[in-house]
Amino acid sequence: MAKLSVNINKIATLRNSRGGDVPNVVQFAKDVQRFGAEGVTIHPRPDERHIRYQDARDLKSEVYTEYNIEGNPIASFMKLVLEVKPTQVTLVPDAEDVITSNAGWDTLKHKDFLIDIIKEFKQNGIRTSIFVDPVLKQIEGAKATGTDRIELYTEAFAHQYSLGNKDAIKPYFESAQLANNLGLGINAGHDLSLDNIKFFKDNIPNLLEVSIGHALVAESLYLGVENVIQMYLHKLK
Repeated sequence: MAKLSVNINKIATLRNSRGGDVPNVVQFAKDVQRFGAEGVTIHPRPDERHIRYQDARDLKSEVYTEYNIEGNPIASFMKLVLEVKPTQVTLVPDAEDVITSNAGWDTLKHKDFLIDIIKEFKQNGIRTSIFVDPVLKQIEGAKATGTDRIELYTEAFAHQYSLGNKDAIKPYFESAQLANNLGLGINAGHDLSLDNIKFFKDNIPNLLEVSIGHALVAESLYLGVENVIQMYLHKLK
């Protein structure tokens, strides 16, 4: 069964919109775990427009499932992750001005950079994952960096699936097959939802973890957080 990690960035966005502490990010993380989520994901950005660096520190003692911190490994992010020591760090090549992640790493072009970053995290006991597009040469490139896992960037799949194009799963299936053969663990995330998660999971061999935030929070507005988490867990079985 693939683990469900709940990305709580949107809760921080809602909190920050009023300048106070409602909803409380730490309490929400505690609640989603109590409701059955098997991990908590955050993606702090340099401008702290949603998750703040202090949130990452505050969550450390409260996340008793898997704690996943995503981000571009700039100096301040590196320092934060090495201080907090989460279960997993997911490296994402975000530009500072993007609204949300919009591309995977070019693991060939940035091979040496990624090797050095990953080595430092792994020496500190932190599992590493690289955000990648479903391109075979990029999967092979990821293997060469020494990463433990890849995270498949699933926006293209989600968009095509919503249009009725189930063949959009093919590059993800082929990438997963290759990753399995190379001994890489497989995570996935971006625009996965209750509508598409079961089809995706059923077609990705040895999927270990999905990180879902925006859709889960939006669905929870109508269906309730606890109910939505249980629905995801059922579809991921």
